[in-house]
Formats: sequence, C-alpha cells, structure tokens
Amino acid sequence: MFITTEPGVFKVSKTGIFLRGNLLYLTGMYSAETQVRVRYAETDQMGIVYHSNYFPYFESARAESIRQLGLTYADMEKMGVIMPVIELQCRYLRPALYDDLLTIKVILKELPVHHKIEFHHEVFNEKKELLATAKIILYFLESKTMKRTVMPEPLLKQLKPYFS
Repeated sequence: MFITTEPGVFKVSKTGIFLRGNLLYLTGMYSAETQVRVRYAETDQMGIVYHSNYFPYFESARAESIRQLGLTYADMEKMGVIMPVIELQCRYLRPALYDDLLTIKVILKELPVHHKIEFHHEVFNEKKELLATAKIILYFLESKTMKRTVMPEPLLKQLKPYFS
C-alpha cells in the first residue's frame, strides 16, 4: 500500500520502498529500546552521569536489542563469532542525573553485508529530552582466528524483514 503526498514526487510504502521522481529507493531500519535507571555510583560529585558510564548503557542496549530478535551474544559466541567494538563516537547534549530513568534507543540504519555493523544510539530522559547520541562500530570476527567474518545467518535472518 502506497501513501502519496504529491503525484510523481514522493511515494512511501510501509515496506520501506519509496519512489522519488522515477527512482526507486529501498530503505529500512531496525530499532529497539532499553531502560536503565541511573545509579549513584555512576554519577560524579555533581550528581551527573560520568561520561564513560554511558558506554555500559550502550552495551546493555545493544545486547538487549539482539535479545529482542531472539538471540544473545552468548548464542553468537557459541557459533564462533565475537563482536568487538572498534570505534565509538559520543555526543553529550544534556546531563543525565542520579535516579533518572533513561531510555536508550538502538538503531540499525543499514543491514550489514560484510564484517562491520554500525549501531546508532540515542539516550532520552523521562521528559523525552535527548541527552546523548552515539555511533558505535563493531566487527564480526571468528573467535578462533580473530579474522573478519560476516554476520551470523540466524541474526541476518531476523534482521532482513526490517530492511526489505
């Protein structure tokens, strides 16, 4: 089913296919959310979450997003695949405070077709204010050889419907 805003200009479908002019585009996205309450030990003297404490939040959100697809990191390790972080960029916009309930959104904007997967993160407080954003790149590696590999087939199978 297509929704049209202007004939021949922009058509969007629920499947992530859109037509602009005479060009057809395929889009997709997978997203998941996890909530974390800020603990006292994660804050500095001012009651603000210390900058490096966001990294475990991102890791928990990534792990839970994979769990929501029916797999775990442990499942992938049993398949002989590990996923080390190779790059992390974070932008802090507003402070997270002690006892805030944070929502960490994980977004996959592209379906990986090789050894690299790029996760985008957004952290919101209870007022729905955006506190931080991050882009984190991980590689799929064979655990025994530490050589690059592709995404495990079970994970790929779960993600494909979001991108087709």
